[in-house]
Amino acid sequence: MASTTARLDLDGNTINPMTICMIGAGGFIGSHLCEKLMQETPHTVLAVDVYNDKIKHLLEPDSLPWAGRIQFHRLNIKNDSRLEGLIKCSDLTINLAAICTPADYNTRPLDTIYSNFIDALPVLKYCSENNKRLIHFSTCEVYGKTIGSYLPKDSPLRQDPAYYILKEDVSPCIFGSVEKQRWSYACAKQLIERLIYAEGAENGLEFTIVRPFNWIGPRMDFIPGIDGPSEGVPRVLACFSNNLLRREPLKLVDGGESQRTFVYIKDAIEAVLLMIENPARASGHIFNVGNPNNEVTVRQLAEMMTKVYSKVSGEDSIETPTIDVSSKEFYGEGYDDSDKRIPDMTIINKQLGWNPKTSLWDLLESTLTYQHKTYAEAIKQAIAKPLAN
Repeated sequence: MASTTARLDLDGNTINPMTICMIGAGGFIGSHLCEKLMQETPHTVLAVDVYNDKIKHLLEPDSLPWAGRIQFHRLNIKNDSRLEGLIKCSDLTINLAAICTPADYNTRPLDTIYSNFIDALPVLKYCSENNKRLIHFSTCEVYGKTIGSYLPKDSPLRQDPAYYILKEDVSPCIFGSVEKQRWSYACAKQLIERLIYAEGAENGLEFTIVRPFNWIGPRMDFIPGIDGPSEGVPRVLACFSNNLLRREPLKLVDGGESQRTFVYIKDAIEAVLLMIENPARASGHIFNVGNPNNEVTVRQLAEMMTKVYSKVSGEDSIETPTIDVSSKEFYGEGYDDSDKRIPDMTIINKQLGWNPKTSLWDLLESTLTYQHKTYAEAIKQAIAKPLAN
């Protein structure tokens, strides 16, 4: 429940209640951010999305302590004239809407480009024309591949942080060839970033851009065939969760040698709240939000998740916990990958004093406990049904 005492920003100023238009509020990040805002702040949220399953617990019943401070608006930002009105009557717009699943980038490149660039144009336009502040969610994918990935494999420079640490204001954005449609997402996200930045420079748009580095936690993605399409392929952690729940080997794409960092959703949401409530420190900035201490290869992630799930479920691991598959077999033609994604945290630490806290083991334990509690029984029943028939 929100505190009745006055909230202060990082400079000691009183934070006035604001109205926030949150586009994509029904998704993984949006649901956690809505929870945070309802439970700890006096702010009002106009929650915009086509689905509200992940925030239903915040909308019903009417006796909730924050009743009246969150309103759900079911609309598609592609073609709904109500969007401008919602942005006009808000102090801040947060845009979370996106297609952001790697399996879609090269199988649905047109949808990916339209969702992440074309559909974001009206949001940017309405914010700029109505002098409304915008927090736009981009992605760490805009960095593409590291400079180090182009060096010879035996080059000592590969160990030099200058060639693989990703900095918002320094690192180049390096993508594969046009035939590698996996980069459709990163290109669309980079172009909307550049447009937002240009609106700020030329027309005075007040903006903040967020680059998430693998935010992990309960309610992320979907479990295929249970709360999502049977043929769908979610992101890596949900893929591995699905395999563990079904007692299947975890599929390691191209040997699982890509390196990633993972940050707990509750840590990341703390960073977003600081951006919301400290516009003087956040506006005009692009922020990496990740945890460089939680770096592993995808293979190491699979091994750790197998151990954590055994602890959470009380089940022994299967005899062959992982298998290798090619990216072509798993994702189809046109897939490519980045090698390392390690965020430099200098800017967000300097501007907002934020640092992530949760270890990889702890965030995996929290997430897999939720997954097991929520989905294990449903999966057992789904597996048993064909046998019964």
